[in-house]
Amino acid sequence: MSKGNRLTLFILVAMALGIGVGYVVNKQSSPESIAKFSTNIKLLTTIFLRLVQMIIAPLVFCTLVVGIAKLGDLKTVGRVGGKSLLWFVSASLVSLLLGMVLVNFFQPGAAIDLSNADTAGAKDLIGKTQEFSLAKFVEHVFPKSVFEAMATNEILQLVVFSIFFGVAATALGDYAKPLIKALDAASHIILKMVGYVMNFAPLGVFGAIAAVIATKGLSVFNFYGQYLLYFLIGIALLWAILLGVGFLILRNRVPVLLRRIAQPLLIAFSTTSSEAVFPKLTEELERFGCKDKIVAFVLPLGYSFNLDGSMMYMTFASLAIAQAYGIHLDLGTQLTMLIVLMLTSKGIAGVPRASLVVVTATCAMFKIPPEGIALILPIDHFCDMFRTATNVVGNALATSVVSKWEGELEHAPATHHES
Repeated sequence: MSKGNRLTLFILVAMALGIGVGYVVNKQSSPESIAKFSTNIKLLTTIFLRLVQMIIAPLVFCTLVVGIAKLGDLKTVGRVGGKSLLWFVSASLVSLLLGMVLVNFFQPGAAIDLSNADTAGAKDLIGKTQEFSLAKFVEHVFPKSVFEAMATNEILQLVVFSIFFGVAATALGDYAKPLIKALDAASHIILKMVGYVMNFAPLGVFGAIAAVIATKGLSVFNFYGQYLLYFLIGIALLWAILLGVGFLILRNRVPVLLRRIAQPLLIAFSTTSSEAVFPKLTEELERFGCKDKIVAFVLPLGYSFNLDGSMMYMTFASLAIAQAYGIHLDLGTQLTMLIVLMLTSKGIAGVPRASLVVVTATCAMFKIPPEGIALILPIDHFCDMFRTATNVVGNALATSVVSKWEGELEHAPATHHES
């Protein structure tokens, strides 16, 4: 069995063990010991995510600068950027609209029982949401210090700095070539580190699943089955749309792409963090046949602008909360909400639960009780697994499609046994 397949198997085993251990703890223990167990077991996930976050900032900087320099001239940078944004904006609008249509059709909010609210979790989220305003949005996009952006893993700010740096390096031509070569070498070293860090993935997965099942138990599905089912119908439709468009452009390469990204997908799904697979996804897309310079440019942008699963969930969750409280929003208000979500969601990094902060802020803006977020928190971890996996698929497709549009998509070597 190849190394990659072995890791996938270990992750699946870790998920099963996590469910088993979490269920036993949930049934056998007192609330105090469950809380203690969850806090401690979650440290495994924290270790894994921190190891990944440690390599994201240098990887984004090195690959994006090298990618822009390899694109060669500013006209190409503009063209590739324009094509990327065309895909991102279209995909975001489709995702938001799909969430809006489905939530109006299924009315999942009507099925939510107000007595199952997770008020403690909601207080924590409401504490984080005071920060959404136009001024904060601008601060979120433009860095005042690249070191601060790196320290806090603000991907969008890093992208802005790296684009300026890459464009300036390209303008200097031969003079900047030694530095570009050094950054290229650094990016290869970081990708080598990715292989080492990924070996911790099964532990991270085990910790994440065990903690949530121990706390919530399997009974959470009884209360929230309907809400989750409607959301999964939405995710299935979104995948069908994304893969359908992908198939029109990439033709028979789509199944190959899905095979390539299967492992990153599984890790994103089980840890609910698309950040956790950014480095691995970079590697797999290059193996699929996307040119490194396109991957280095489009993927970091996608992580800031193209979170399709999160987008769909934002309209779905915001309107479901309104329905649970019996608040009727007319079509105009819903469309306004859609535009607000389109803007406020830009640059939410692929961290777990980031979209909930946006949902809470949006509810407050539209006079929907923001504490309503407590109603969907118990099931949110499971929704998050699916929306995170969808974000990864959306970005893999975006990068591959832009590569194809640029005539830079090669047929990768047939071997599947690289590490």
